[in-house]
Amino acid sequence: MSIIATIEQLEAIYGETGETSTAKVADHVTPLYRILIERSPFVALATSGPEGLDCSPRGDHPGFVRIHDARTLMMPDRRGNNRIDSLRNIVRDPRVALLFMIPGAGTTLRANGRAQLTADPALLETFRMEGKAPRSVIVFHVDEIYFQCARAIVRSDLWNPDKRVDPSTLPTPGQILAEMSENRVGGAEYDKAWPARARQSLW
Repeated sequence: MSIIATIEQLEAIYGETGETSTAKVADHVTPLYRILIERSPFVALATSGPEGLDCSPRGDHPGFVRIHDARTLMMPDRRGNNRIDSLRNIVRDPRVALLFMIPGAGTTLRANGRAQLTADPALLETFRMEGKAPRSVIVFHVDEIYFQCARAIVRSDLWNPDKRVDPSTLPTPGQILAEMSENRVGGAEYDKAWPARARQSLW
């Protein structure tokens, strides 16, 4: 197998970048990009740190990523598994990328920039949900932002309800935990308790 090892080799294969791929790039949140952010209930958060890369799913009510100003986004860190992989990375390396997705839409939105964490009590209060404030907020400085065309969504047929996978054909979290831990944790009881536990700990 031959390896592409230089930018010159890569560009020889793919050619020049078209104008539609560059004209859409902005260094701030434009009015139309604002609409996409405000309608998105799901973001993939990519970070980098000494241990390597991390990509974490983030979801909440549409617009949970707050537009503070044209160059600044704010995202609450809601309850999770307490691994804080993304947050550890941000503290040590501020480079961050976001991918916004909107159910039913082919267009996604990408943003690259730098992030910081804050636990300012007054700011945390503004993100309170169901009586619970996040423990920190990710403050994201936009360096570049642009939409991604719908080809990947179209190819994957992602939003087609007829293509949904039957959950019963997939391994459950309890099964995975049991296998990985030699049955120390997880199992059927973990799966049985999960729905109620999730409802009580979403925020």
